[in-house]
Amino acid sequence: MRLFGIDAPEMPGACNPGRRCVRGDPYASRDYLRRLTRGRSVRCETRDVDHYGRLIVNCTADGVNIACAMIAARQAVARYGRLNCRR
Repeated sequence: MRLFGIDAPEMPGACNPGRRCVRGDPYASRDYLRRLTRGRSVRCETRDVDHYGRLIVNCTADGVNIACAMIAARQAVARYGRLNCRR
């Protein structure tokens, strides 16, 4: 699965040549996502399927949009769709 509307830093060696990869600490981003979801009720709605066959999902953890929280914490950037993060 892939979260709708965001792009996060890639793990070492995962950014293919010629691809525009997000700068940042992939471990911090992963750990933040874990903190957002651990022990919470996570609900995901499928929006699409990408060209790799992965589900593109919009997810919440106890009602908080996970992608918006990742952007707000600077652990991801908005990309690949129109994400509505209004409060």
